[in-house]
Amino acid sequence: MSEWRELAQDSQSRWNENAEYWDDYLGEQSNQFHRELIKPHTEKLLNVREGQTILDIACGNGNFSRRLAELGANVVAIDYSPKMIERAKLRSKDYLNCIDYRVLDATNHDSLIELGEQKFDHAVANMALMDIADITPLMKALHKLLNDNGTFVFSITHPCFQTPHMRKVHETEDIDGDINSRISLQIYNYLTPQPYKAIGIKGQPTPHYMFHRSLSYYLNLSFQNNFVLDGMVEPSFNKEKETNRFDWYEIPPVIILRLRRL
Repeated sequence: MSEWRELAQDSQSRWNENAEYWDDYLGEQSNQFHRELIKPHTEKLLNVREGQTILDIACGNGNFSRRLAELGANVVAIDYSPKMIERAKLRSKDYLNCIDYRVLDATNHDSLIELGEQKFDHAVANMALMDIADITPLMKALHKLLNDNGTFVFSITHPCFQTPHMRKVHETEDIDGDINSRISLQIYNYLTPQPYKAIGIKGQPTPHYMFHRSLSYYLNLSFQNNFVLDGMVEPSFNKEKETNRFDWYEIPPVIILRLRRL
């Protein structure tokens, strides 16, 4: 089993409970993780041109939706949390002529199709698919929503390195009088799909669900729905700039994929 429809309502409720806390934390510019790892690489893979129409899936408080609008796109931004959409609208008062925010559940195929077949040049989902209980309806709908040669760019926690119950191991070693520190990972349960609860931001009101799927699962579901993979980035933090992220120089915490509609 790799889809958990019975958990969709509980997952939605938890995100709605966390929405205001996450919005307060991310603010107008989002956090360093999104600014350095997600945003620049996603923009490059999307290659947005002025006047294009883009679907932003699980848009949260609208940080990336506003960036797409700044690039000249017309944006339809959806999220299944009413509180997130409310916060996104409050932060986007200067963009509401080019961003259409809607409360919409990405697990509901029929609601997605109502957005308009072949309406979109691109779709994007930033750090969201691993939080969605059932992504099969979304992948089926996207092939109908995108126009010819349209692309879907999505980022997720890297399923090869961010598995359920993954552990970071901090080691120090004396090498010829120099004390060297390093972080390694202990990986568990990669091949077995499973839901689990996690804390994304320390202090959030309630743990949210995450749904672990292998990389091959994401790709095979894409191929089954007539997409091809034609772009991929595994970003990590810059060792030369960082002093407190020495654990993620050579192990990418996220992966960003671009699918193209056939």
